[in-house]
Amino acid sequence: MKKIVETIGFLVFIQGVGGLLYEWTGWFRLWAVVRRIDFLSEHGLFVSIVLIVTGAAVMIAADAIKT
Repeated sequence: MKKIVETIGFLVFIQGVGGLLYEWTGWFRLWAVVRRIDFLSEHGLFVSIVLIVTGAAVMIAADAIKT
């Protein structure tokens, strides 16, 4: 269970990084899931930062899970 939560946190973190790279450079169009969701695409920079923070928090919180 701990590895699954860490993996989910890592994927969320990577989506945030990909979204930031897309906002700043225009690259990583395939990775930027935020760009594909219409109601989130207007606030891409903010949502990407939130994804990075959320992904990091989930990865840190995974340490509290006892197997």
